[in-house]
Amino acid sequence: MEQTYFVYETAIGALTVCCTKEAVIAIRFAGQMPPEAQQERTALSDRVAQQIQEYLQGMRKNFELPLQMTGTDFQKMVWTELCKIPYGETRSYQQIAQQIHNPKACRAVGLANNRNPLPILIPCHRVLGADGGLTGYAGGLDCKQKLLELEKTFK
Repeated sequence: MEQTYFVYETAIGALTVCCTKEAVIAIRFAGQMPPEAQQERTALSDRVAQQIQEYLQGMRKNFELPLQMTGTDFQKMVWTELCKIPYGETRSYQQIAQQIHNPKACRAVGLANNRNPLPILIPCHRVLGADGGLTGYAGGLDCKQKLLELEKTFK
């Protein structure tokens, strides 16, 4: 399966969009380059970048993109649940664990969140610690805070 990537500048920094011909497979922060892909700007990567720009401007609340989630069955279950968190709202790791009917899996939910290959598109930034505090995020806690504030502003 041929993979391509292209780096786009956004309001939250450089984002690398990785795609196959059929689907988006990864979003990476700080312009990280995937070693297995060829640099190529495609219609799909442009569509991803355009929708992320619209989201960052408060003009888009949902993404309409073909996503390919690569991970374990448990990770995919968690990521699917993350997609159900409404724009402008947050959940705790505990709440996600309960929603997937595995209330003792808080740490596993956190690990799945950490492995999310499609941040922003799969909104792992909407998951907070039990005390409501910010926890790790691939783009950094400042980025996570900006995304949450953006969603609160445009909710």
